Amino acid sequence: MVAINNSTEIRCQEKSRGGLSYEVILAEPAPNVAVPKKPVTPGKNVSAEEIENKLKAAEERRISLEQKKMADLSYKLAKIEEATRKKDEITNEFINQTKENLETKMEQHVEKREAIISDLKEKLKIHSQEIEKTREQLEHQKYVEKIAIEEKLKSAQTLRDENIKKMLERLKEHNTIKIAEIKNQIDQLESQKIEEKARIIENKLYTAEQNREKEIQKKIEKVHKLERRAEMVRQNKAALCEENKGTAIASSG
Repeated sequence: MVAINNSTEIRCQEKSRGGLSYEVILAEPAPNVAVPKKPVTPGKNVSAEEIENKLKAAEERRISLEQKKMADLSYKLAKIEEATRKKDEITNEFINQTKENLETKMEQHVEKREAIISDLKEKLKIHSQEIEKTREQLEHQKYVEKIAIEEKLKSAQTLRDENIKKMLERLKEHNTIKIAEIKNQIDQLESQKIEEKARIIENKLYTAEQNREKEIQKKIEKVHKLERRAEMVRQNKAALCEENKGTAIASSG
């Protein structure tokens, strides 16, 4: 393995089995340059055993170097694994903490929603009781007014009969035709008065009934409005729970 050119330098490269390489440069001596004397080395002839020993030593050095590289690589891999493990632990801890915080907030939100719904139900219950109480009071008032009207009508009839009786007694001495005319006039006048009073009382009762119906209708509409609000709150709560479940599943996945 010798390369020879026209130049004055000759290069030769060899490799041993141990992976070591060396290069020999052969060149003509430059002019006016003193050639160093070749030192005399004792034991010029190298035996095969010495070569074998050198090769073994080189091989052992190579193996030792590779073992050291493997040890360094294992140490670096161990450090990488430890760093990865710590990172995973921190990530898992963060995920668990976030999940716990989210669950706590969800529980608080649900409790708050439940409290609002319970409060609305209680208010609806109280309002319904008030409506029922008002209805009963109106019914009782109507009954009392009806009894009072009937009593007034009875009193008026009794008073009319008494007045007629008195008038008849005072007019007993008059002739029958005159008495009949007077009685007829009195009956007409009394009938007109009774009819007028009855019409006034009926108008009052009708007005009171209309007002009562309007008041009950207003309270019923208010109850319906509160029921719609409660239903909206319930639907929002259900939607929020479904959304939170989806978020929790996505986080765990």
